[in-house]
Amino acid sequence: MNPSIAITLGDPLGIGSEIVAKALQKKSIKNLAHWKIFGTSYDPSLSQKKAGFLSWDALNLAVTSIKKGECQALVTAPVSKTHLQLVGFPFPGQTEFLAHAFNTKQFAMMLAGPTLKVVLTTIHLPLAKVPKAITTALVLEKIKITHDSLKKWFGKSKPKIAVCGLNPHAGENGLFGNEEKLIILPAIRKAQKRGIKVTGPLPADTVFFEARCGKYDAVIAHYHDQGLGPLKTLHFDEGVNITLGLPILRTSPDHGCAFDIAGKNKANIQSIMEAIRLAVQSA
Repeated sequence: MNPSIAITLGDPLGIGSEIVAKALQKKSIKNLAHWKIFGTSYDPSLSQKKAGFLSWDALNLAVTSIKKGECQALVTAPVSKTHLQLVGFPFPGQTEFLAHAFNTKQFAMMLAGPTLKVVLTTIHLPLAKVPKAITTALVLEKIKITHDSLKKWFGKSKPKIAVCGLNPHAGENGLFGNEEKLIILPAIRKAQKRGIKVTGPLPADTVFFEARCGKYDAVIAHYHDQGLGPLKTLHFDEGVNITLGLPILRTSPDHGCAFDIAGKNKANIQSIMEAIRLAVQSA
């Protein structure tokens, strides 16, 4: 029996409803599951504040449906963090909202493409605040979540994980910083003692290439652009945003609302199609 998948349409001033409608019309997609759609279709007459309210409302309705057992996975179209903030949305993004909604204390953001998977230690955090935010406990938490999720959702019986250094050359033995020795390496060693196959800290200027070539199943990066820069360079059109640690799998296209092309029938649907396929596979 086909699973039931919840899909939110995202910001109604963006391309969310367009990409969802196009994807579900594809023969390779439309019969994979039963689709339960939440949200408002594109409407350029809406104010930014109203668009933010409707985006938030769709997320709440989808979460309620999942908690009732009506849907087994969630796909979210892009939202505007700016529009959500206009109505008091108290979270940096959808990832943090969903973690709170499902009472999940330990979660992670993964960005996945055909040849590279990246997990972030910190997510939507100003770069100046990243060094103090990274702790041994936090890095260990992300390693464990990545390991468990690669086994559960991606069929990797013995996942191979790489961990980036924070500084250039992974600190170069303390020459360019001590976070690797004092914070990151202790987390890696603790994970290794638990039987997790994890390597690092490794220089971020080479590790993504090694992962793309198959040496690692996922790379843990410590801040947003450290991980998403390489991922989007390789898989800009087909990358998928995945929330790890939830009771269900949540996926999302790895792009924004694209307000500049909304309503023009120009949106690329490759990423949303990959997000939908992955959600179906997990259900």
